[in-house]
Amino acid sequence: MKTIVITGATSGIGYATAKALAPNNRLIICGRRTEKLHTLAAELEGIAEVHIASFDVTDKKEVFKAFENLPEPFRTIDVLINNAGNAHGLASFQDADLEDLENMIDINVKGIIFVTKACLPQLTKSANPHIINISSIAGKQAYANGTTYCASKWAVEALTKGMRLDFLPLGIKVTSIAPGAVETDFSLVRFKGDKERAAKVYEGYTPLTAEDVASTIAFTVTQPEHIQLADITILPKAQADISTILRK
Repeated sequence: MKTIVITGATSGIGYATAKALAPNNRLIICGRRTEKLHTLAAELEGIAEVHIASFDVTDKKEVFKAFENLPEPFRTIDVLINNAGNAHGLASFQDADLEDLENMIDINVKGIIFVTKACLPQLTKSANPHIINISSIAGKQAYANGTTYCASKWAVEALTKGMRLDFLPLGIKVTSIAPGAVETDFSLVRFKGDKERAAKVYEGYTPLTAEDVASTIAFTVTQPEHIQLADITILPKAQADISTILRK
């Protein structure tokens, strides 16, 4: 049985990952929307031991308080899945809203830094600790109108590579999982709730689902102790790179 932290567990990839990893594990499910965390915990009742940690990853004090006050069974963390992240807006750098740009850096970059630093004392108690950072194909290729989002995910890639070097003496495995097009609430959030515009992102092909990415995360978590899956990119069949998608 592993104790697994999942940030951004209230929807999308985080929610699907919690369901995929629930059997035979303890879960610390994290998110801003407390009511959604309670709903997920109720769904997992009888399948996993669950602890709810409600905080905003951009709030350093909240993050550290959450992990300093874990109940006894959850005080050794085996796996940290840094999943929380968002895109805000799709506009050229010169036209983009500055608050949107700040939000992406705060959530996608500083959030990983805060949560990882807060979890390190508990991770180092584990016999086989593992950190999985959910990146994006946008961390490998830039695209027009997504400059700062791409920069935030390039930072996730750099953090992952650097952590792998720094944490080597600590025995912590570090993995980057970079999905391509995944149909979740990602585009709905990016387009400020514009359902029609969000739906067009996934028209004409079969995108990945949150469950597809969750199954990849689960596969990564269950590898033997001596195996470190360092860098995984997962794309739908119709996608060749960040901007090349075959639509019918």
